[in-house]
Amino acid sequence: MNRHGFIPMKLSRLADRIQTSPILTFAAELNARKAAGENLHNLTVGDFDPRIFPVPGALTEAAIRAYRDHQTNYPGAVGLPGIRDGVAHLLNRECGLDYRGDDVIIASGSRPMIYAAYRTIVDPEDKVVFPVPSWNNEHYAQMCGARIVTVETGPENHFMPTAALLEPHLEDATLLALCSPLNPSGTVLSPGDLRDICELVMSINRRRGEDRKPLYVLFDQVYWMLTFSRTEFVHPLGVCPEIGDYAVFVDGISKAFAGTGLRVGWATGAPHILSRMVSVVAHVGAWAPRPDQVAVGEFLFMDDAVDEYLCGFRHALEERLAGFHRGFSALKDRGLPVDAIGPEAAIYLSVRMDLNGRVTADGRVLGSDGDVQQYLVDRAHIGVLPFSWFGARSRGNWFRISVGTCETGDIGSAMEGLESALSDLRPG
Repeated sequence: MNRHGFIPMKLSRLADRIQTSPILTFAAELNARKAAGENLHNLTVGDFDPRIFPVPGALTEAAIRAYRDHQTNYPGAVGLPGIRDGVAHLLNRECGLDYRGDDVIIASGSRPMIYAAYRTIVDPEDKVVFPVPSWNNEHYAQMCGARIVTVETGPENHFMPTAALLEPHLEDATLLALCSPLNPSGTVLSPGDLRDICELVMSINRRRGEDRKPLYVLFDQVYWMLTFSRTEFVHPLGVCPEIGDYAVFVDGISKAFAGTGLRVGWATGAPHILSRMVSVVAHVGAWAPRPDQVAVGEFLFMDDAVDEYLCGFRHALEERLAGFHRGFSALKDRGLPVDAIGPEAAIYLSVRMDLNGRVTADGRVLGSDGDVQQYLVDRAHIGVLPFSWFGARSRGNWFRISVGTCETGDIGSAMEGLESALSDLRPG
């Protein structure tokens, strides 16, 4: 019996398999410990502290005006014309594309768009391929009853896939799910690798003919506006226009404008896919709130305000990521078993900590990435996420650091705590 006195009854097979996000659970545990008085650096969840990174002021004012104007009724499943036009304006201005508002659909964040794309494209037992580490694709595929094939990437290519790595798995696949800039690594597909992957997809579809379902591609691009000075983001349509007939591109304001709680996302891509995705969004009620749609639609036409915000935001994020990268480089130079990939984009840094098998001061052996993670919380007072939580089963010594809730002054104390904790370990 459970605590209510009821005997547990069988539910669906999906309900038995699906799990809540371990990331959010772990982050909540750390926040509870911080609230209880512990001095912890929570570098886990991909969110922002709004006291550090508020949304753009012009966006806030536009949202307030929308509420005062009583823009609070249903917005319609496809999205309001103003925001669809605003998204098209942004993409055309920044990526050199040629979208119209009719080419855009709106939902309550990028997650419902990803879910709708999966539901629209994938049938039970269809094969879904995605490189790992990867955010959440396993759960979306599971909810569709798909056959899941993961492709391990490595630090030699900054955890990004190549056409050669993907090709052996795509011949009978229905969906290839890609993310660039990548959560969790904070790295970006190069224009050449992106072109090669798109051309591979096109060659597979030419061989299939019209009697078979094509190989589709889902591009999660929600971090594309947060690329740094030495990084080039190229839209897939910029290197392979033909991919547009087989692709869905998902985006939103949650990351680029620190609006994780505003829940406004969008998708562009093949019209025959988007038209069916709208029905999925409608039936689950996943439309973005009307006032936020009105506000975002106004804001995306404010070119100067958009540029000013992104310039300052990118600088602040890169400053934090570069600070951690310098800290890890200094520890590596001192002979400690760590490394890091330089910041390229998003709010994440890929760091390596080879601590499995090391012995703590009280004689405990760190036998897994979970042991390492817990040791870092208890001894170094920092919370990070292992790449194994993102499906990378062979990369237990790599971790994600997120800086969305980090002050620049936190970096020094976090690195001091880490150095002390690492210095206490001895070889097994």
